Amino acid sequence: MKKKSLKLNFLMNAILTMSQFVFPLITFPYISRILLPDGTGKVSFATSIISYFAMFSQLGIPTYGIRACAKVRDNKDELSKTVQELFIINFVMSVFAYIALFIAIATIPRLYQDKMLFLIVSSTILFNAIGMEWLYKALEQYSYITVRSILFKFVALIAMFALIHQKSDYVIYGGISILASSASNIFNFIHAHRYISLTPMGKYNFKQHLKPITIFFAMSCATTIYTNLDTVMLGFLTSDTEVGYYNAAVKIKSILVSVVTSLGVVLLPRASYYVEHNMMEEFYRITKKAIDFVFLVASPLIIYFIIFAKLGIFFLSGPAYGGAIIPMQIIMPTLLLVGLTNIMGIQILVPLGKEKLVLYSEIAGVIVDVILNAMLIPKFNSAGAAIGTLAAEGAVFVVQYVALRNEVIDAYRQVRYGSIVIAIFFSGLLSMLVNKLSVGNFVMLCLSATIFFFTYLGILTILKEPLILDIENQIIKKVRKKGKE
Repeated sequence: MKKKSLKLNFLMNAILTMSQFVFPLITFPYISRILLPDGTGKVSFATSIISYFAMFSQLGIPTYGIRACAKVRDNKDELSKTVQELFIINFVMSVFAYIALFIAIATIPRLYQDKMLFLIVSSTILFNAIGMEWLYKALEQYSYITVRSILFKFVALIAMFALIHQKSDYVIYGGISILASSASNIFNFIHAHRYISLTPMGKYNFKQHLKPITIFFAMSCATTIYTNLDTVMLGFLTSDTEVGYYNAAVKIKSILVSVVTSLGVVLLPRASYYVEHNMMEEFYRITKKAIDFVFLVASPLIIYFIIFAKLGIFFLSGPAYGGAIIPMQIIMPTLLLVGLTNIMGIQILVPLGKEKLVLYSEIAGVIVDVILNAMLIPKFNSAGAAIGTLAAEGAVFVVQYVALRNEVIDAYRQVRYGSIVIAIFFSGLLSMLVNKLSVGNFVMLCLSATIFFFTYLGILTILKEPLILDIENQIIKKVRKKGKE
């Protein structure tokens, strides 16, 4: 199979990332003001609970499937057989997940009181099962993934403004959220015949997948636990309102994380391909670029959104969400930690077949998160949950860095930390001048962001940051080329 251009993959994933950024920016200010913290908290709690059942249904297939399919993508018969084996496993586990969910809803009062919301949100289990998103990522079909996803987000956008008008519409919001995030997987199922044979291959070898799936499942368990545990524990230990505050902070963080990890997403199948074909020089070359990218992108985002947390929260969610400001400031450094562990874990350890190390790091994260949440949530509510998340991500990073120190130390050494610090310092200083202006939150946010990030890029350009110069030169070349045409 013809290899896709990494530049094209990154571009399409960047567009997809932009859609994931723009969609909440358009919808959440409206939704949060209609549903208020209590309503958004209910949906966030339900989504977090369902994520555990979805995790069980998928085992570790979303990540393992990318690697397994990427290795055999040049052989249609082998690819078809692999996909069918993984699909069958996924579908069978989805049935068990639904059975467990129905029992939980029927027996746990906290779930039963919003049973319709939980049932609607649970449709993501079915969509994930039939979607086989891992196949399309393994084949590097990012153009298709992007177009399909944006189409459904647009439909969901219209539906939100058309159908949600009062606080009691939170159930509808839950359904539309699933439409935006997972329903597009229907097209994956319909179009799968273009890449694989749908005729049963027979002589399936499920056993070969069990060990790696088990490891990836354990990784998924650990990740899902510590990324959703905060919301779940807040829901049981405090109130839907506190969940709503925390959700507002996490919503902004999640948008920004998608920006920081955008490069790593498209590099996983390519990294697996390089390892499979013993192209280790190329493998470590893209790794170094990825780590540099994360530092250059995550660092300014952290500082900007700590400085302008109040503006960001009030613009995105409204004055009713003042309780989200401190949790957001606490949780912002996770942008860098998540970006780096995404590179070290998913891009380096997984392609190298060292999934167990990723698992150990995530177990460390779970342990830290559980202990700190239990200690801090009853006392500090959503701020306590944010501290737990930050510490958990820190634990994951430490374990992965220690395990990979020899492999990544050169990549970390090549990062020009001094240039980043200087650029951020002057960017922050200049952007804070807008606080003296008497303008609305939106205008102030736009002005401060424009000043901050243009100053940041300008200073890095003056300081001759290699990656920034490379990107700028490529843009200039393309503009000149189009001008000549």
